Amino acid sequence: MLIKEVFSPPQIIAVQKLADEIWNEYYPAIISQNQVDYMLKTFQTAKAILEQIQNKYFYFLMIKDEQNIGYMSIKKIEDALFISKLYVLKDEREQGNAREAVIFLKHYAKKIGLKSLFLSVNKNNILAIKTYESLLFKRTGNLLDDIGNGFVMDDYRYELQLD
Repeated sequence: MLIKEVFSPPQIIAVQKLADEIWNEYYPAIISQNQVDYMLKTFQTAKAILEQIQNKYFYFLMIKDEQNIGYMSIKKIEDALFISKLYVLKDEREQGNAREAVIFLKHYAKKIGLKSLFLSVNKNNILAIKTYESLLFKRTGNLLDDIGNGFVMDDYRYELQLD
């Protein structure tokens, strides 16, 4: 798998398309379709992604056989790397792609002198929780964030200490 940093408008559009496909396929069973629609419109449009990049988030496309299979977004926060997003297309799940992505992020974080990775995951996202726990992330807390429009993100916080 190739992991490529997102810079150009076509790459940003590619991320938006992946978000639309992945979120609409996966998340209505976990959160409502209304919340999926709101989150996509608020956080995953090309304009929103560009604003996040301008605010020191880094986006990456995950590419296999010249096809975009997923994406991730990260941000350095103090001495840790926050994994804001890590999403993979349905046909590419449970094939080691998330593991490869996390290995890439561990190397990235170590290279810039960070001590840990952390993320939040919806409490009902059993597949993601299983994946992160298999990658040795430890649950370190509960998060309840108001994201507007009457919606909340009810998540667990997970962390992985780097050696």
